[in-house]
Amino acid sequence: MLTIALYGAAGKMGTRITEKLRDIPRYRILYVEAGEAGQARLRERGLSPTPSDAANAGADVVILAIPDVLIGPVSAEVVPQLQSGAIVILLDPAAPHGGELPARDDITYFVTHPCHPPLVNDETDPAARRDFFGGVARQNVVCALMQGPESAYPVGEQLVRDMFAPVENVHRVTVEQMALLEPALSETVVLTCMVVIREALDEAIRHGVPQQAALDFLLGHMNVNLGILFGYIDAEISDGAKLAAQRGKEAIIQPDWKDVFEPENVMAQVRAIVESRSAKRSG
Repeated sequence: MLTIALYGAAGKMGTRITEKLRDIPRYRILYVEAGEAGQARLRERGLSPTPSDAANAGADVVILAIPDVLIGPVSAEVVPQLQSGAIVILLDPAAPHGGELPARDDITYFVTHPCHPPLVNDETDPAARRDFFGGVARQNVVCALMQGPESAYPVGEQLVRDMFAPVENVHRVTVEQMALLEPALSETVVLTCMVVIREALDEAIRHGVPQQAALDFLLGHMNVNLGILFGYIDAEISDGAKLAAQRGKEAIIQPDWKDVFEPENVMAQVRAIVESRSAKRSG
């Protein structure tokens, strides 16, 4: 049996993990919450909180399901108390890539992050089709063995498959590559573009297009463009649309936007996350 200390057990992510792991016989879960409010929420769900010192001493695995800004101070307290060979699992690459973890050579640092259910899928169950975060619909996950013996990787992967279930594919990457995926790709670029798309929808409505007509038109064209641009269908974007896209890039996108993927800018993004501030791009 694997003993797991779950920090942030009463939070949103901790609650999802709890619901996935609590009934699996091979896991013994110790639920850790620092504040009285979090401990009360655990008791309301029939769970008994465990003091951090006791959890750390007995844990084979520690899952830090806590905000990025707390990873540094919490890990500085937790890691020195762990038994040799323990595995610390982190759910985002920002703090690990940003140098927030204390040095200790005899433990494992394992970093993971869900990809969330993909836009293109073959889900037929209505609940799965409306699942945007994962947990009902199948999703993929990325994992990185940041530090530790290779024998620790399958332990971490199995735990990840269980706590993010149902999982289809687990992609092994490095922590540096995961930081390229988030925040650089998924947040700095994709989320920014999607915020602009949402604002563009609102602007079309403000100019008089009926709201539902604008939404239906937008989502339908996004679906077609997704199929074409990512190779799901054998079709080409029209010449007129290509010209419009080129004009749009010139008007909206900075010419050097790809610099957000340069190492110094990725580091600026992750440091901004762990320090809870706005990132400024260099160059």
